[in-house]
Amino acid sequence: MKFSTASLATAAAVLATVNASSKLRSTNVRRYLSYEKVAGYAPGSQVTDHCAIDRDQAAIEAELAKKTPEAFENALRIYNEGGNSKSYAQVTLTTPLSTFIGAGTAILGRNAEGNEVAGKAYEDYQAGTSVIKVQYATTDIQETYVECQVGALAEADRNLSGCFVDQGDLTIDGQEFSYTYVPKSDNLNGRTIAGFSTEARDKMRVGCKGCPYEDFLYFYDYYGSDTYAHDWVTAAFAGDKTTFRNGNADFSQYGMDGKEQIIKKGTAYLNIFMYVIREFEDALDDCERGCINCNDDPVHAWDEGVCFYTGSIEGQDGAGDGSLLHQLADKRCADYKTCGVDGTDLEGMARLNYELFDLFALGNFQLQSGNCPAARDTTKRVAQKMYIPMIQGSIRYAYKMDKLQGGEKEAAEGAAFAAAVLPRIHAASPEAAQTIYNNLRVGASSTDSAAVKSAFESVYPALGITCAEMGGLWNEAEKSYYSGMEPCQDVSTRETETVVKNNNTLAIALGCTFGALFAIAAAFILFIRNREKRGEMTFETWKTAEQSVAKDMN
Repeated sequence: MKFSTASLATAAAVLATVNASSKLRSTNVRRYLSYEKVAGYAPGSQVTDHCAIDRDQAAIEAELAKKTPEAFENALRIYNEGGNSKSYAQVTLTTPLSTFIGAGTAILGRNAEGNEVAGKAYEDYQAGTSVIKVQYATTDIQETYVECQVGALAEADRNLSGCFVDQGDLTIDGQEFSYTYVPKSDNLNGRTIAGFSTEARDKMRVGCKGCPYEDFLYFYDYYGSDTYAHDWVTAAFAGDKTTFRNGNADFSQYGMDGKEQIIKKGTAYLNIFMYVIREFEDALDDCERGCINCNDDPVHAWDEGVCFYTGSIEGQDGAGDGSLLHQLADKRCADYKTCGVDGTDLEGMARLNYELFDLFALGNFQLQSGNCPAARDTTKRVAQKMYIPMIQGSIRYAYKMDKLQGGEKEAAEGAAFAAAVLPRIHAASPEAAQTIYNNLRVGASSTDSAAVKSAFESVYPALGITCAEMGGLWNEAEKSYYSGMEPCQDVSTRETETVVKNNNTLAIALGCTFGALFAIAAAFILFIRNREKRGEMTFETWKTAEQSVAKDMN
């Protein structure tokens, strides 16, 4: 994986700070740097379990690709129930708890092979409780972060090697308790893609320190629903109509091809997208200004945001083919010729990802050092850039529908990408949003790709993004941009070109003027010289004649 100059500068700043810090602080930093990287990002906390949410997304996509009613039902269960993140066992104790047990209390048991399995109390439990949840312990190693993955996963995808055996004893706060449960049905998950949306009201609009979060409010105001993402996905699974304030869709018009695209893009680009931003905002909520050793919780929330953006499949270097937003940016850069560090290539990691991961590292450092105002500015820049692939996707599929005879699949992809960005566009320009919606909505009778592109470009300044960042839709077969899909020009670029053009025009005009004057002067000199050779009156003779006349008059 390559690192841009900004990445190296950030790393240098962090290193300098570490060298100048106290012994305690240095110990903390060494602890932070011990975790596996996430596509090049060095987390300051254990987030392997959070990164694994992309395995649920991949499992959903695998089921949807089968395009059968049964497979769609399986995908819906995985969406709602999960299978890979925050795994826990729900067990029934033979003898109820004799005392209060707090969330996080260590609990030990054994698996079917007799090996020890560690866990902790999922939540607080009062004395007398018989049914408890035990969350499995996770490790710092992504490949083996947890060995109990069940939930709603297909039989072939389950992993029960690290689950508790079906009956035995648990050691809870030093006491032994007999228990029973059914491993295949009682191993569940506390983190699901559906939950990212169903819990949005309390986590993004009314129940958080910094509520309402700005980007979430764009979507709430536009759709009129806290659970807009969940509403979109479940309506698509059911083949129903949405009941939003704006941006409605009738999914009964689609078959399996269209619904597959609507659902899998909805889960990733509506549910997960907003939760990424939520985690960064949550980090800011907990940031303590000027405090060096008290920002572990904000750093953990920030790390979670990076994980939900990236996932686990991308690997430590970001070279894997994941299922979340990191992978989307890499896909779109190949369409818009914005890959590579300089954003001029057709393959490799997106320039957008290089820029975002520079900001991720910067935000981590700002939180660790208690520079909360700077971290807020960084979060704003991250959120602005995250909309770019959504816009690229919208324009790309508008063009496919308009010029390349796209079918149901392409129409659904365009509708899904538009749904993921329309609220932000609407906040900047309701007129632009309406144009985009009219052309890309589910069931649109026609699509004018030029109008869609123009509508998006009209709000780039308000969104804080540039034409250069967006690029143009590239036609690799022709080695040029598709006609009408060339990169737009930023205002500053146009102004510069206008100044250059005006300066060139002025230079040409002045050159012509001085050239003409020079020619006239040269011709006059030749004229005078010829008169002298013929003995005719010149300047001197004229002067003598004038003096003689003046003398006679006196």
